[in-house]
Amino acid sequence: MEYKQVILIRHDLKLDKGKMAAQAAHASVESVLRSDKDIVKNWRNQGMKKVVLKVKDKDELMKYNQQAKDMGLKTALITDAGKTHIAPGTITCLGIGPDKEERIDNITGNLKIF
Repeated sequence: MEYKQVILIRHDLKLDKGKMAAQAAHASVESVLRSDKDIVKNWRNQGMKKVVLKVKDKDELMKYNQQAKDMGLKTALITDAGKTHIAPGTITCLGIGPDKEERIDNITGNLKIF
């Protein structure tokens, strides 16, 4: 059984590469910290697969957040502090999992890689 984590990033924000990387890292770490220790152990043993996907905007991001929660997946919605070039409180991305790949793909399998 394969495990993975996905990070969904808002495309409408047009984040520069550095900002995007930082926000994705926040989402990844926070989501892992909220996850079941046994799932994290299995995911780590398999190489910690992560996939970064794009969503159109905040509304679409929130839709996927709710779907993941409804499926019992661990999520981490990231809000920017506003210390650089986006407004404080801007929701930038979402971490889902790690969890079983098929559970996550049931929700995010139609999204494109960022």
